[in-house]
Amino acid sequence: MNFALQKTLELILIIGLGVLLQKKVAKQDLKGVKVLILSVALPATIFVALLKIELNGTLLVFPLAALTFNLLMLLATKYFLAASLHKEEKSKKRTLMMLLPSTAPGLSCFPFIVAYLGDDTLALAALADIGNKIFVLILLYMLAMHWYRKNSVVEKQESSSAKLKGLFISLINEPINIVIVVGLVMLGFGLNLSSLPTFFQNTALSIKDLMTPLVLLFIGMAVRINKGEFKLIISMLFRRMGLAFLLSGLFAYAIPALTPAMILLLVVFPQSACSFWPFAHMSAIQSMEDKDEQPNPTFDVNFGLNILACSLPFSTLLIIGIFSFSDYFINPITLLALGLIILAISFAPDIFKTTSFRADRERKITSKLLKRKSKMTIAKGNYEDEKTLNEAKAS
Repeated sequence: MNFALQKTLELILIIGLGVLLQKKVAKQDLKGVKVLILSVALPATIFVALLKIELNGTLLVFPLAALTFNLLMLLATKYFLAASLHKEEKSKKRTLMMLLPSTAPGLSCFPFIVAYLGDDTLALAALADIGNKIFVLILLYMLAMHWYRKNSVVEKQESSSAKLKGLFISLINEPINIVIVVGLVMLGFGLNLSSLPTFFQNTALSIKDLMTPLVLLFIGMAVRINKGEFKLIISMLFRRMGLAFLLSGLFAYAIPALTPAMILLLVVFPQSACSFWPFAHMSAIQSMEDKDEQPNPTFDVNFGLNILACSLPFSTLLIIGIFSFSDYFINPITLLALGLIILAISFAPDIFKTTSFRADRERKITSKLLKRKSKMTIAKGNYEDEKTLNEAKAS
């Protein structure tokens, strides 16, 4: 059996076990599992991976590339991806602008990078995630606060320094950020994993081995999709996928010297699920607006929660599919064509709907005009001569 297919079946089987555990695990229990992943298993995996690379200035291109992708997706969401939403649905559009440009590679991408591409590529992905973290933790927070103040019904005097201080503390308290900083400092001094005591090495390696099965079980247990807005959300996720393929194809085409592993990293990283951090920002603003008794919320938090619920399994299955058929996804022309096709298909219903609406409107207007003309003709026929008709008009 093909190695990629065998590995895919193994991962799907673990996700299936997670689905079977849904009835035995309450939603509040999943928070504990997520904390275990993000605070223990994932930091250990990234720490081990970072200490296996050689640090040099060229590695800065990875966080810069990720940040560039985030910013391009933010602009595309505002002017392109969410263009089909009604003008009155401002809260939904803001919610999409917060979530669609963000990525959460830790839960949806890193386990598969480890399984298919190895620790070296994971270390590069972790460096790229630094740029993504700057975007979701800092830039999106500032954007959310800007919208909140613009939409606020109550003028508040808030200390910017206090907000920045709180944000800095949250960054330091995040285990993944601590691990990345410590790993980079060690690399800067020429240290690696073998420089640490043996018991520490073995502990880190043991915890690292927990990540992939733990994340896959979490994905299976967390899949609970609300059907209310399923069609709209899937449409937006398809548009996000198509645009990500298009951008990856452009980067791969512009840099022909990339290895197959680097092209796959360039393809799968942007396809990661939407991040939980923007949702946390939106939830915090919702709490402030509840105190302000805001009648028009800045964000549609329930809509955002549904996006997150759909995004994780959607991205997981997509990334597994990319790795399973990796030979097709290392060709830039294939990526460009695939991106254009997906975007065309995702926008087709809106185009047909708009065309149908316009045609229906024209038919109604034409029908009204014909009815008016018919009434005028019948009215004219009731008069015996022109003189009587002129008298009637004068009256």
